[in-house]
Amino acid sequence: MSLSDDELTRYARHIVLREFGGGAQIRLKQASVAVIGAGGIGSPAIQYLAAAGVGALVLIDDDAVEPSNLQRQTIFTTDDQATPKVEAAKAFVARLNPHVAVTAHRLRITPDNVAGLIARTDVVLDGCDNFATRLVVADAALAAHIPLVSAAVGQFEGQLATYRGWEPDKPCYRCFVGDAVDQAGFTCADDGVLGPVTGVMGSLAALEVLRAIAPFGRDSAGSVLVADLLSLRFRTLALPKDPGCRCATRPEGTA
Repeated sequence: MSLSDDELTRYARHIVLREFGGGAQIRLKQASVAVIGAGGIGSPAIQYLAAAGVGALVLIDDDAVEPSNLQRQTIFTTDDQATPKVEAAKAFVARLNPHVAVTAHRLRITPDNVAGLIARTDVVLDGCDNFATRLVVADAALAAHIPLVSAAVGQFEGQLATYRGWEPDKPCYRCFVGDAVDQAGFTCADDGVLGPVTGVMGSLAALEVLRAIAPFGRDSAGSVLVADLLSLRFRTLALPKDPGCRCATRPEGTA
């Protein structure tokens, strides 16, 4: 696979990067990424993944655009109100980069459909807004050996991590959160969130997806980035594999 003249011009600032280059850009073109949630985190992530030249995006969200979304979900406009988010996002990507193929699924992730939805993707980016769905997505990505980039926000804070729990020395999402399926989840409607916080975390999530596709710099799996944007402070915490977690007790090579 090669890059067209238009793509060489479009991605020129990537290609001249010594740590990235043309080979990495071709890997982006060949890649498919599933984005769970086209909301506050998904919106900037979709924008930057499409602009970067990821060849195929699989967008999964069951919501429609509402007026209260527009303060942070910046790929949507006032005219998109009542439009399914995945359809509005697909139209946005078409305007931004014609080299990106988009598959839109307006539905809610369940244990029964998740495996089929993320099958044949290279990375899963989870930016959904409820804990139960995060666990379903995380378990499916682990079983399929697909890297999971998970981002979350709340008020002025954010968290970001990449998980490859099938590897002997890397944690899975449950190593971080445990098995408490009834854990209370944050909702923007209840607690609020400052718009740019979602922009920061969604953009960082897109960065980690690119790193997972075409590795550059330091491997971030095995750590969690914690952002306190009220004080503009970032911390990176080591996240070891939990020896009692199912990903550690599962025989190597099994799902």
